Amino acid sequence: MVHIYCGDGKGKTTAAMGLALRCAGSGRRALVLQFLKDGSSSELAPLSRTEGAEVVPQTRAFGFTWTLSPEEREEAGIYYGGLLEAAWEKAAAGGYGLLVLDEALGACAAGLIDEGRLLALLDSAPEGLEVVLTGRGPSQALLDRADYVTEMRKVKHPFDRGVAARRGVEY
Repeated sequence: MVHIYCGDGKGKTTAAMGLALRCAGSGRRALVLQFLKDGSSSELAPLSRTEGAEVVPQTRAFGFTWTLSPEEREEAGIYYGGLLEAAWEKAAAGGYGLLVLDEALGACAAGLIDEGRLLALLDSAPEGLEVVLTGRGPSQALLDRADYVTEMRKVKHPFDRGVAARRGVEY
């Protein structure tokens, strides 16, 4: 089944990581991959030390999508496309019960992951593999393909008052 956690509210990544922890806690294996992030999210360290959970390490950071030059966008697209293929191959071959593709929706919306390829991969998922996609702005095709769609809606957030993201709370 395909899960989507989307919207402008806080909690998309937290929900996905919680599901990865739940999967590992049930004796199954979870593979976690983040797009558009630099690998410093606080949940990654304890998750990577959890038996049954594996985090794909980030070796590149590109910054915010709206600041990328055309050359950087192309480079990021190649990098993220390769990460997606490698993670999918590993999840499909390695007996994982869950694959978390954190910020895959944002990467698709920014053109850094090919949505057609992502949809094809979802359609070819091995029996028993749950896939979680998080981020903002899912397309209608991805929403239609999902079995679960949960939208986190921001009502109020300290960022609106100029409070920067805080380690251990927002990342």
